[in-house]
Amino acid sequence: MSAHNHQLHSKLTIGGLLITLGIIYGDIGTSPLYVMKAIIGLHHIINPDIILGGLSCIFWTLTLQTTLKYVIITLSADNHGEGGIFALYALVKRTKIKWLIVPAIVGGSALLADGIITPPISVSSAVEGIRTFYPSINTVPIVIAILVILFTIQQFGTKLVGKFFAPMMLVWFSMLGILGIIQIGGNLSVFRAINPYYAYELLRIHPDGFYVLGFVFLCTTGAEALYSDMGHCGRKNIRISWIFVKATLVLNYFGQGAYLIKHQGDTLFRLGGKNANPFYLVMESWFQPIGIVIATMAAVIASQALISGSFTLINEAMRLSFWPKVKIKYPTDLKGQLYIPSINWILLLG
Repeated sequence: MSAHNHQLHSKLTIGGLLITLGIIYGDIGTSPLYVMKAIIGLHHIINPDIILGGLSCIFWTLTLQTTLKYVIITLSADNHGEGGIFALYALVKRTKIKWLIVPAIVGGSALLADGIITPPISVSSAVEGIRTFYPSINTVPIVIAILVILFTIQQFGTKLVGKFFAPMMLVWFSMLGILGIIQIGGNLSVFRAINPYYAYELLRIHPDGFYVLGFVFLCTTGAEALYSDMGHCGRKNIRISWIFVKATLVLNYFGQGAYLIKHQGDTLFRLGGKNANPFYLVMESWFQPIGIVIATMAAVIASQALISGSFTLINEAMRLSFWPKVKIKYPTDLKGQLYIPSINWILLLG
């Protein structure tokens, strides 16, 4: 079964590309929901140089960190078709260098931390859109309800949800690209941001100085998932689908940038109140409710990707004796599908 399954995904197929969209790109795909908002801040005056600098940092982070480091280099290192930081460690362990255990454990912990922060950040950024129409609504209970449901259905396996993921993510990325193109149409000069000079300028002029890099880095969270889910999706499918994903992400960021440059001298707060988010501001008002629903679904899928990633990670960690032996369940007959109750509830609690 497993050999057949592995063959299935290592070939390049339309189905494989779609599955890859659904499983892998949730986290990195939902970052346009919060990155630009974080870089600009609610009350800073919108300054074209800061926007271009932010876009430049995002573009080069996606190019160097995600494309070069993960998609091109790291995907070439697999342990019997499996990826992930502990698979990498298993490969390096043969060299008998003792201290390498430290970066492996730090990396694994960082991924688990990602599994705790991404679900609430993405889901709440998406649901926050509701406040555009109903400013008085308290979105916290909605976010908590979505998260509780998400973690509760884990025990039934993700086969059901998986079928629904791929088309949903295709809709999401297409929406990102189209929204971006509509905005860029009016302002092609936003492509100047590809010049890395603006990235350097940003650090010089941004009111938060060097800390702004922390916001920029949000655009690549989830890149590790590209590698850790290699066993599910196969290297070729990941590499080819990344071309489409990266294009739509860049278009969306640049579209948000073009919109903001049109409103230079204003602040986000003045453009849309205390929940202003450039991601929603670029939409026509009739489309916003649809956008909010699609964004919320994409955020749930992003969270799912990290939860599955955390299970895989702990499973690898147990094999290497980095983690105490805990109960693992296999809810479906799908290769690589597992469910670890203890981790599930720890993540939910976190």
